Amino acid sequence: MTAALDSLPSADFYSYERLLSAPERDKLAQLREFLATEVEPYATGWWDEAEFPSHILPKLAALELSGPDRRAFSSLFAGLVVAEMTRVDTSLATFFLVHHDLFVQALHDFGSAEQKERLLPDALALRTTGAFALTEPDHGSDVAGGMATTATKVVAADGAVHWVLNGAKRWIGNGTFCDYMLLWAKDAETGQIRGFILDANLPGVTRTKIEHKIALRTVQNAHILLADVRVAERDRFASIGSFSDTNVLLRGSRIMVAWQAVGQQLGAFDVARAYAVEREQFGRPLARFQLIQRQLVQMLGNATASLGMMVRIAQLQDEEPGAVMAQVALAKAFTTERMRESVAHGRSILGGNGIVTDYKMAKIFADAEAIYTYEGSQEINTLIAGRAITGVSAIT
Repeated sequence: MTAALDSLPSADFYSYERLLSAPERDKLAQLREFLATEVEPYATGWWDEAEFPSHILPKLAALELSGPDRRAFSSLFAGLVVAEMTRVDTSLATFFLVHHDLFVQALHDFGSAEQKERLLPDALALRTTGAFALTEPDHGSDVAGGMATTATKVVAADGAVHWVLNGAKRWIGNGTFCDYMLLWAKDAETGQIRGFILDANLPGVTRTKIEHKIALRTVQNAHILLADVRVAERDRFASIGSFSDTNVLLRGSRIMVAWQAVGQQLGAFDVARAYAVEREQFGRPLARFQLIQRQLVQMLGNATASLGMMVRIAQLQDEEPGAVMAQVALAKAFTTERMRESVAHGRSILGGNGIVTDYKMAKIFADAEAIYTYEGSQEINTLIAGRAITGVSAIT
């Protein structure tokens, strides 16, 4: 960044970061230094090659940014961590929230004392990695009622219990390389939803990388086939008995994806503003053209409005830990809609350079499409919020 850019106001135009405690601001500064040195110079190359940077995980773990208890940090800090990661590399942020906010959090919320003792220390230190296997090839938004993956209970003559899993999962982030998956299946006998800690290397588990993606290329999404996979009873979450048990996890991860929409806009604004200030056309910087300034202001307004909404969500999380899903759904729907508009403005400002990853905006623009869709599509979240404010469901 040039000296001229260094002197310009932060993209945090209303100084929301001042709401953090001093230790939290210090920790956020550590994260920014890590991202600037270990991620930003290489992120586009990883994205172009569709390679995940496993080698940086020990350094990421050393920052001690997250955990099932949030390490005594506020919800605002936790959200800004994900936003800041996304601002630099959406794929790394996606890995982080899948591992921490879904897999690790599930161990904390639903795991037995034995499961936590056995698995949590390595998962928190990123010595092992986790995934969240819910979506199926034929069931995404309707997976609650349409889950096809089955779990069949088998009791041996000596009374020992194990489960046999059959079915398929799709779009499983971290799925190609993870050590464990939190996998959801329907009890073949009772129809209840069961949760399992699946060792991803068990016989009968086939993992295939999903190729030809135009977004989140660094994330390793997998298609999972399960053919008579035997899982021990000790690896079942005994406290999970229905799909509603997933709502605690999905609510938390949906909040974090809305934070990703904030980070994506901040990243787009960073790139677009730098380009507009430094790029000259007709003998003057692009930033001196009125229409360019209008687009930059619209991007900043969208990002600031989204950030303000998420700051309030974070406050509600700390005041009322059981935040209402409809509030979360509105946040995800609104922030991703604003994000889509913001990245489109950013791509436009860069002109032809906006469609090649050399200038970063193409990567930001493409990754936004994944954020727009996952953790509940914009349409589904709109209908969840709509149901709450009308008392009438338009989903089914």
